[in-house]
Amino acid sequence: MDLKKFVRDVPDFPKEGIIFKDITPLLLNPEAFRHAVGEMLKPYRGERIDKILAMEARGFIFGAPMAYELRCGLVIARKKGKLPRRTLQATYSLEYGEATVEVHQDSIGENDRILIVDDLIATGGTARALASLVEKQGGKVVGFSFLVELTFLKGREALGNYRVETIIKY
Repeated sequence: MDLKKFVRDVPDFPKEGIIFKDITPLLLNPEAFRHAVGEMLKPYRGERIDKILAMEARGFIFGAPMAYELRCGLVIARKKGKLPRRTLQATYSLEYGEATVEVHQDSIGENDRILIVDDLIATGGTARALASLVEKQGGKVVGFSFLVELTFLKGREALGNYRVETIIKY
């Protein structure tokens, strides 16, 4: 199935000059959504994965069914101030400033094997921050699984030697 057919370009969103990759048509189509989740899981089948770490908010959409399918835990990463208990934080650079992501302090155990999931990789800043949160807690990053990769932004390079798997490339 050609999943690119289900991703819509939205020009000048969220600001002028940006072409936003809208995945809502994919989510509206049950066959495309199911196929996307399956393809995101495929490279990691047979690996020991203890938990999936999914980034707010679209990462939750893919991370939850992937964790369900693998029968593993789901760790949620959110923007600063959105989680109710003690957290660990990682701050990363954006083109226009900084952002901070958090996970609950007790969400990843020593030697937990973690698959990090999000809908899209752009510059890799968020993904790199998530990897640092896994490693701060003694976990091991098994790899990353993204639906979409914006190759021209070189996010994969920002992730160094981590395993990165994507389904749709632009």
